[in-house]
Amino acid sequence: MGHFTVRRLLIDLETPLPRRWCRNDPFMTALFNALSMSFPVGEQFFIDSVRAGFRELTPEQQLKMKDDVDGFIGQEATHRRIHALFNQHLEKQGLVNTWSHRVMRRLAGLKDLEARHYLGITAAYEHFTAIFADWMLAQHHLLDSCEPRLKTMWLWHSAEESEHKNLAFDLYQALGGNHAWRIRWFRRVSFFFMTDLARQTVRNLHSDGALWKLSTLQSAWRFLLGREGLIRLTYGAWRQYYREDFHPDAQDITLARRWLADNVSQFAVVAAADDRQAAPSPESGATVTA
Repeated sequence: MGHFTVRRLLIDLETPLPRRWCRNDPFMTALFNALSMSFPVGEQFFIDSVRAGFRELTPEQQLKMKDDVDGFIGQEATHRRIHALFNQHLEKQGLVNTWSHRVMRRLAGLKDLEARHYLGITAAYEHFTAIFADWMLAQHHLLDSCEPRLKTMWLWHSAEESEHKNLAFDLYQALGGNHAWRIRWFRRVSFFFMTDLARQTVRNLHSDGALWKLSTLQSAWRFLLGREGLIRLTYGAWRQYYREDFHPDAQDITLARRWLADNVSQFAVVAAADDRQAAPSPESGATVTA
């Protein structure tokens, strides 16, 4: 496990954004917008799950994992803040976020779970974000014609997701989480994540007036199933989670490290890996804002 640097992204999210900010492509814009709509609620759940799991550790385990937990919380809190700012532009454009409301209703029904089960859910979602992040960093040219501020936002987020993808998984195991429950939660998360993403993307396309256009269907096919398609290139990595010996560290993070090294001018370090006193404590409830 490695320590995680907390970074503040240096982009302008005050200036209004084009409606079709991603290559003037309705489908790609609608899908990325849908993902962003889920992040503020999702990232908060991940933070709460990790905090709860950390409190369940032995003092020896807490001492070993505190720096990583601090870094995870700091990174996720910053992601939540950035995407909340971005989502404000989507609201002004008339897009309605139904995904976050569905998630909040589901979470209300899970309030009595043990901490390790929350971590099992978090680890499953973190696998989705990690494989999407790896794909995005490898296919970053797909964003070359997008709004530059948002290309930076998505690649920064992807790099940090790759960085901390193992934290919830390791906490789950440290609390005695087993393979059987890990797979049960992964199946449920896979179903809800993919159906929620599809529903919100369709709603966004309908709002944009592009739902039934042939060009939209063609773009969806290329983006999801084409030679560099998201589903086509990530299915194998998604399946790896079912292996009993799976661990997120098996996935290479070279692309994430390279992007962060090549784009240091795009962010400011809030808490470095060797300066954890500036990071939020996992027990304090503090957050880092962008």
